[in-house]
Amino acid sequence: MLKFFIPLILLIQFYKEWKIIQLGLGVMAFLLSLMCFHNFYMYNVGFMFGMDYLSYIMVYLSVWIVFLVLLASESIKSGKKFHLSFIMVNLILLMSLMITFSSISYLIFYISFEMSLIPTLILILGWGYQPERIQAGIYMLFYTLTLSLPLLVCLLNIYYNKGSLIMMMSSLKAGNMYMMNIWYIFMVLAFLVKLPMYMFHLWLPKAHVEAPVAGSMILAGILLKLGGYGLFRVLILFQLTGISFMNIWMSVGLMGGFIISLVCLRQVDMKSLIAYSSVVHMGLVLCGLMIYSWWGLMGAVMVMIGHGLCSSGLFSLANMIYERVGSRSLLLSKGLLNFMPSMGMWWFILSISNMAAPPSLNMVGEISLIISMISWSELTMIGIMLISFFSAAYTLYMYSLSQHGLFYNSLYACCSGKVREYMVLMLHWMPLNILILNVKMISSI
Repeated sequence: MLKFFIPLILLIQFYKEWKIIQLGLGVMAFLLSLMCFHNFYMYNVGFMFGMDYLSYIMVYLSVWIVFLVLLASESIKSGKKFHLSFIMVNLILLMSLMITFSSISYLIFYISFEMSLIPTLILILGWGYQPERIQAGIYMLFYTLTLSLPLLVCLLNIYYNKGSLIMMMSSLKAGNMYMMNIWYIFMVLAFLVKLPMYMFHLWLPKAHVEAPVAGSMILAGILLKLGGYGLFRVLILFQLTGISFMNIWMSVGLMGGFIISLVCLRQVDMKSLIAYSSVVHMGLVLCGLMIYSWWGLMGAVMVMIGHGLCSSGLFSLANMIYERVGSRSLLLSKGLLNFMPSMGMWWFILSISNMAAPPSLNMVGEISLIISMISWSELTMIGIMLISFFSAAYTLYMYSLSQHGLFYNSLYACCSGKVREYMVLMLHWMPLNILILNVKMISSI
C-alpha cells in the first residue's frame, strides 16, 4: 500500500500547481484500475495495511471522486478563494480515506475514520456558502463524535480480552449475553450515524446544504460509504447477536426510507432534496448489510458504489446551476431546458440513475437487495414497494420542476455548459453505467 501512500504524500508537495495535482490523481486512478485482476484475497499486505476486494473498490472510488472534485471546483481557483489551502485539505482528506479503507487493524481504522472528519469540517467551514455553515459543522462534529467514542472503548475491550485488533483475527468473548448486546449497539451506532440511518440523519442535510460543491461530492461519494464499510467489518464480530437485532434494523431501514421519501417530495432546495435521497438509499443498504446474506452484502456494496457516483454527479449538476442562477431553489431555477438544453440530457440521465433505472449499477444493486429482503421476510415487500414508488416520484419531481416551466426572468444570458463541466458529468456517468457489463466481478466480493 505504500506505493500509493508515498506518491500521494509527494503530490501534497505540489499543492501550488492545480494542474499537476489533477494529472497526478488521474494517473493514480489509472494505476489503481490496473490492479483489478487478482484473486479477491487480502493483498498488498504490509505495515498494518492491505486490501481485499471491498477495500480496493472503496479506495478506487475515493481517488476517483477526489479527482472529479478538483475538476468540478475550478471556480475556487479562478476566484482565488484560497485555492492552495483547498487542494491541501482535499489531499489530506484523500490520504485519511485511503488509510481508513486499507487498514487491517481496527485501531488504525478508527483513528483514520475520525481523522477524515477534520478536513471535511474545514471544507464546510472554509468554503461553505451561508453563515449557517458553523451550525452545520457543529452538528456533524457532535453527531459523529458522540457515538464513536463508545466504539473506541469497545475496541480497547476487544484488545484487552483477545490481545489483537487485526481484522479477521479478533473476536468478542461470548460470555454475558447482556454485555454482548451493549457492545453490539455501541459498535454499530458509530457507523449508523455515518451511514446515516433514519433518526441519526439530521446532520446530513445541513452539512450538504452549507458545504461547497467539493464538500457535497466527497460527503455523498465517499464519507457516507465509511458507515457501510465500517458495518461490513464490524458485523463479523457479532454474528449471533446481530441476528437477534435484525428485525429492528429492517423496520428502521424500510420505514425510515419511506418517511424520508415523503420529506423529499416537499423540498424546494435542490441540494437538500439530493441529500435526503441519500438517506433513502442508505436505508436500503442498512437492510442489506443487517440480513447477513450474500445477496444482501453484494447488493449493499453495489448500491454504495452506484450511489456514490450518481449522487456526486447530481451535486455537481446542482452546483453548475447555482453558479449561473445564484440560487439552489427549485422555484427560481425552473425552465432550465430553455437556456441549457444540452445540460437537460445530463439531468435526465443522472436522475433516472438515481431512481435505479437500467443500465445503471444502482438497478443491479437494488434488485439484489430486494431479493435478499424478500427471502428474509415477504412482509418487507410493502416497504420496498413504497420506497421504490416514492423514490421515482421525488426524482421525477426534481427533474420536471427544474427543467420545465417559465425560466427566471432576470437571467438574460447564460453559458450552456463548458467542456470541463460536461467532462465531469461524463466521468460520473461512465463508470456508473459501464460497470454493469462486469457485475460478476463486483459480485465476487
